[in-house]
Amino acid sequence: MERVILHSDLNNFYASVECLYNPSLRGKPVAVAGDPEARHGIVLAKNYEAKACGVATGNPLWMAKQKCPDIIFVPPHYDLYMKYSQIAKEIYSEYTDQVEPYGLDECWLDVTGSTHLFGDGRRIANELRKRIKFELGVTASVGVSYNKIFAKLGSDMKKPDATTIITSDHFRDVVWPLPVNDLLYVGRATHNKLKRYGIHTIGDLAQADQKLLQNMLGQNGLMLWMFANGLDTSPVSNIGAKSLIKSIGNSTTAPRDLITDEDIRITLMVLCESVSSRMREYGFDIHPAFE
Repeated sequence: MERVILHSDLNNFYASVECLYNPSLRGKPVAVAGDPEARHGIVLAKNYEAKACGVATGNPLWMAKQKCPDIIFVPPHYDLYMKYSQIAKEIYSEYTDQVEPYGLDECWLDVTGSTHLFGDGRRIANELRKRIKFELGVTASVGVSYNKIFAKLGSDMKKPDATTIITSDHFRDVVWPLPVNDLLYVGRATHNKLKRYGIHTIGDLAQADQKLLQNMLGQNGLMLWMFANGLDTSPVSNIGAKSLIKSIGNSTTAPRDLITDEDIRITLMVLCESVSSRMREYGFDIHPAFE
């Protein structure tokens, strides 16, 4: 039986929640931004009005202001985003116990075993969108496919508040003409490597020589080739499943330049204490030399 995988993406999530809580922001260009005084002055999220002016996530605030003089910057409220993210997951869990988060605003759902109760993938996706709009006050785009990669691609294709279906029968017509960097895990460096070999679309990647891709990108090249050909079989994790932790780290942006050795020592001490605390929390052994 072919799987039915959904990927739900809450549209402009941070900015949508801010506009929901502050009606005076609605219809105006808004960006959720870090504190410029603490040197976190970049756009973390933006709404469609700001996006229409060319504002992009990661833009410095001065650049966003140049692109959109009327833009309104608001600080992030992560407690609210966590609350709304949890409510969305509770809605998803009413349809399946296979719900895998991908950040606060995105989730995969495997509803293969639920279609006899709730209808096919399109019907479940449309019902989810209606419930999210009514119960959360924000919108979602949902991709429906037979694997996780294409479901994610589908949710990215039409925004906001849309359902996109990618089937095993017609995925070549829909997916292959898309730019190769639309494919999950094709980042900037990988994209540049692929372009140098004339691989510009997902279809180019799907039809590329596997040995070439392996030489160029290692095992990731073969993985991307499988993704482009619709051969992803990775499962959707169950609710509450813990990922294997391979590394633990921490970073910070200092509110001022670190000039003296003492400045650097204090900052490193704080970071090390944070990392060691989390290592203990997850049951990792700490070498006595670092205690």
